[in-house]
Amino acid sequence: MEEYTINVSVTNNPAILKFETNKFITKNNNYEFKNIDEAKNSPLAQQLFYLPFIKTVYISGNFIGLERYDIVEWQDVQDEVAQQLVEYLNSGDPVVVEDENTKKAPVTVYAESTPNPAAMKFVANKIIVPTIFEFKNIDEAKDSGLASALFQLPFVKEVFLDENYVSVTKYDVADWNEISLELRELIQNYISQGKEIVSINAISQKKAEAPAALIQDDNVDDVSKQIIDILEEYVKPAVASDGGNILFKSYDEDTQTVNVVLQGACSGCPSSTFTLKNGIENMLKNMMGDKVREVVAING
Repeated sequence: MEEYTINVSVTNNPAILKFETNKFITKNNNYEFKNIDEAKNSPLAQQLFYLPFIKTVYISGNFIGLERYDIVEWQDVQDEVAQQLVEYLNSGDPVVVEDENTKKAPVTVYAESTPNPAAMKFVANKIIVPTIFEFKNIDEAKDSGLASALFQLPFVKEVFLDENYVSVTKYDVADWNEISLELRELIQNYISQGKEIVSINAISQKKAEAPAALIQDDNVDDVSKQIIDILEEYVKPAVASDGGNILFKSYDEDTQTVNVVLQGACSGCPSSTFTLKNGIENMLKNMMGDKVREVVAING
C-alpha cells in the first residue's frame, strides 16, 4: 500500500500553512478545530494541539491546514510538523472519526465585487482547493463537480477556483443583482454537502505545473526563476484579493520580455492593462534591472 507523503504549501495568510497529502484523508468533509476540546473526534487534531504554537487545525480532503500563534515562525518548525504528520498518517490511526456526532464547521459564503465588472468573487470560510484551477467552459470542468454545476447556469461564462474562493465571470446579458444570490447559494450548498470540489488526479497534475515546481526545475533558467519568485511573493497576493491570478508563461532573453497569463477576474478586466504596465512591469524592472524591458499578457 502506498505510504503517505506531505507537501508543504504556503497560503495568502502567513500564519496558515497547508500540509498537502498524496491521498485523501477524509471523505470530502471539511473540519475546523479551534482547541483540543473541539477536536475530540479527531485524534490527529488532538495530537497537533499538544504543540503550543498551534492555534487552529483545518482538515479537508487531501490536506491539513494549520494556523500558528505568533510565538514561532513556520520556517523554524514546518519540517518537524510535516514529519510528525507523515508518521501519524502512516501509522494507520484515524484522522477524524467521521460519524453523525462529529461536529463539522458550518460553511458560509459571501459575495465580493472585483475590479472586473464581469466577475464576482464568492468567498468561503474555509479552504476548498489546495491550488488554482481555471475553467473556460464545461468541457474543461470535467474534473470539477462544482465548476460543472456552475456551468449548468446559462449566464456563467468562466469559473476560477483558488484556496477559499470561487470567482465567476458572467455573460453581459445577466445582471449581478439578479444572479449573485443564486450563485452564492449553489456554491455554499455544494461545499456544505462535502462533495468533491476537484478530483484528486487533477490536483496532482496541477501541483506538477505549479510555480513552486518550476522554481525547483533544473530546466528553467535562473532569470525565469527570479521572475517567478517575485510574482509569487509580491504580485499574486494582490491579484488574489481581486479574485484573480497571474502565471509566469515565459521569458525571452533576447527581447527581455516577460510573458504572463492573467486568470480569473483579472482576465479581461478593463483595469488589467494599467495594473500590468504601471504595477507589475515597473516592479520587475526595479527588481530585475536591465533583465526586464516589458511584461506582456499573452491572453490580452
